Amino acid sequence: MLVETEALSKCYGAFVALQSCSFSIAAGEVFGLLGPNGAGKTTLLRLLLGFLKPSSGSARIGGRDCQRQSLAVRKQVAYLPGDVRLFRSMRGTAVLQFFSDVRRGGSYDQATSIAEELKLDISVRVSRMSTGMRQKLALAAAFAADTPLLILDEPTANLDPSVRNTVLRLVEEARQNGRTILFSSHVLAEAEEVCDRVGIMRRGELVHVQDILELRRGHRIGARLTGPFPDPPGELRSQLSLQVADDRLTLETYSPLGPILAWLASLPLEEIRVEPVGLRSLYERFHSAEILAT
Repeated sequence: MLVETEALSKCYGAFVALQSCSFSIAAGEVFGLLGPNGAGKTTLLRLLLGFLKPSSGSARIGGRDCQRQSLAVRKQVAYLPGDVRLFRSMRGTAVLQFFSDVRRGGSYDQATSIAEELKLDISVRVSRMSTGMRQKLALAAAFAADTPLLILDEPTANLDPSVRNTVLRLVEEARQNGRTILFSSHVLAEAEEVCDRVGIMRRGELVHVQDILELRRGHRIGARLTGPFPDPPGELRSQLSLQVADDRLTLETYSPLGPILAWLASLPLEEIRVEPVGLRSLYERFHSAEILAT
């Protein structure tokens, strides 16, 4: 595993920003962190980078301890922070040259090529760039770094839809080139499109890790009852998650639909609707009060 944490925690007095977080990321995997503001995503990323000292637990990247060997860890990581700060007096060309020079294996040509893909004019001074332009500049610097791990904190924030699609394509290209990508996001559709797995965070805890391929096998079936609803037969009972409220039936399953639909066809139902479970449905199990962007 390239990234590993074990019971990783961070407290500020009585406030727990991250609590007993344990997970791992394989080399070449795209792993997404999902959750509302304050869920602990950025705290986790900063602990991995050695910017914060954990209150307890441990984290390792490439076999190196993120706290005790933080310099060695950061040599393996390109990081896009959620609150990008760049040299305002420099032009975009100078910023990309600087980041290419300070990192071993950095490539100015690669950085400028990515900036062109993002449709960024790098001749402009940072002080005259919009928030979206500065985001593109930081993305070009991060993707151009030759590191095994790329950590992105809200990479598509402040970008229009067409540029967001370019960023997702860059993530896929990085994965194809053998890089590992860890990013936090508020955008469920993006995570579902590019991630191999996602972790859902709530109030400082990692409450669920989901394989996306497995998620795509799931279906939600909704219907209106027109008569009594019997218990599912024994062979189906373990394959279904059921909820009956008044005359509405909702069930979720990750099993083949044929036997389930055959059973439902014998019941007093109408207005039957079958749809993929999707990441939004999964997220809402843990964050029913929050609405994320799509």
